[in-house]
Amino acid sequence: MKSAPLVSLNIYETSDFKLILGSIENELCLCDWAMENDLQSRSLSNLITRQKAGFTYTDSPLLKKASVELDEYFNGTRKTFDIPCNPIGTNFQKAVWNELTNIPYGQTISYGKLASKIGLPKAVRAVANACGANPISIFIPCHRVIGSDGSLTGYGGGLDLKKFLLEREAPLSFFKE
Repeated sequence: MKSAPLVSLNIYETSDFKLILGSIENELCLCDWAMENDLQSRSLSNLITRQKAGFTYTDSPLLKKASVELDEYFNGTRKTFDIPCNPIGTNFQKAVWNELTNIPYGQTISYGKLASKIGLPKAVRAVANACGANPISIFIPCHRVIGSDGSLTGYGGGLDLKKFLLEREAPLSFFKE
């Protein structure tokens, strides 16, 4: 019988926000916006419930590297990530998340175009839900998906953070596809 995974957790913190980082073995499985209590994260709750995972706070080499890459991203010197990721989800969600990694830094795509790219042009709502369930924010850039009219729509960290990330990547141009 396979034992439940142990998730290594750490907090990445700036003066403006906190992210919960998590890894299983040598793969990032979590980068989620922390709520008031660091352990209040929908993605962490899903990971613990679905995988029956335990967790421990640690400063593992992978989480340290993820923090360094986030520092570089936020200071504008990193546009792609090298961290191996293993998001936990359904096959459909993983297909959507995989396609998200193909959206170039500084560019956006609509949910409809994203649905078409995975071969399911009528599955716009399902694609939006998969984006909303993305457990590895920023590394899997769901913030780059916008409404077909160019509007900012739902984001786990809130629309202010989505706008912040998009403007950081491409000032004044985040409404373009």
